[in-house]
Amino acid sequence: MNVKDNVPPFGIVGYGHLGQFLVEKIQKEESEVRLHLAFVWNRNPEKMKGSVPEKLILKNLSDFPQRPADIIVEVCHPQIVKEFGIQFLSCSHFLVGSPSALADPEIQQQLREAAKHYGKTLYIPSGALWGAQDIQRLNDSESLKALTIRMSKHPSCFRLTKNLLPDWTEGEGRRLLFSGSVAELCPLAPNNVNSMAAAAIAGAMLGFNGVRGEIVSDTALKDYHVVEVEVTGTDGFCVKTTRRNPSQLGAVTGSATYTSFWSSLLGACLPVSCMNSALHLHCLTLPLFFSLQGSWRPSLLVLTILDFDVLVL
Repeated sequence: MNVKDNVPPFGIVGYGHLGQFLVEKIQKEESEVRLHLAFVWNRNPEKMKGSVPEKLILKNLSDFPQRPADIIVEVCHPQIVKEFGIQFLSCSHFLVGSPSALADPEIQQQLREAAKHYGKTLYIPSGALWGAQDIQRLNDSESLKALTIRMSKHPSCFRLTKNLLPDWTEGEGRRLLFSGSVAELCPLAPNNVNSMAAAAIAGAMLGFNGVRGEIVSDTALKDYHVVEVEVTGTDGFCVKTTRRNPSQLGAVTGSATYTSFWSSLLGACLPVSCMNSALHLHCLTLPLFFSLQGSWRPSLLVLTILDFDVLVL
């Protein structure tokens, strides 16, 4: 029996560092994880030559319906989510690797409606966000009062718009680049704040306008990124976490985020019959499944992803 029989095909949109990691992982482990590739697209197809089989290279993204995929995974830029998200959902389930695109309320609403209309699922990976399930629990119990995420990186790791970091010198130390709502921050740092966008989705009662985000340039952070999360609830409840994510100098994405994203992709392989058309946030915690109303159900995950959680938003 061919390994690809009854195995969900994936379309990968984007072939940067994360896209390359996912493509190589699927090709290497397709028999173990029972996945295979339908297509791989990159803005510059030349970058894929020699590493992606020619038959898998999709040269024109508009031609994706000709390469049927159960799930399309975007790992390139929020603009692709805005331009193609609804089209993707008309044919496939859609995992949004650039959830900063959802800071635009119109885009988010259009994608939610498309998922319902076409009977598809819209997935959001937790990425570098730690404690997403706990944020969701507070949100569901209407106990979430405030949420702040601070992301500190070496200045070479930021990809910013509007001249937020026009110049910097090695050894200058820390510099606060932005402090405000995640809704304001996402367009300014679309490639750097996806974990903040995931937090805004998990903490829906605050949303993108209510969740506070800060980005800090720190020349001392040459080996890792730092993500600090502060959650405030009722009656004085407060939790603060600090995550150090190893990274190479100049890298937008920390090393641990790659394995987190891979787990999110595996989590998206839950049987479609077990899922309602909805928005899902995936995070590496316990093997449980719960709905927006907080009703708990047994895990539906396969053995290869027992450490996985799915939050239905």
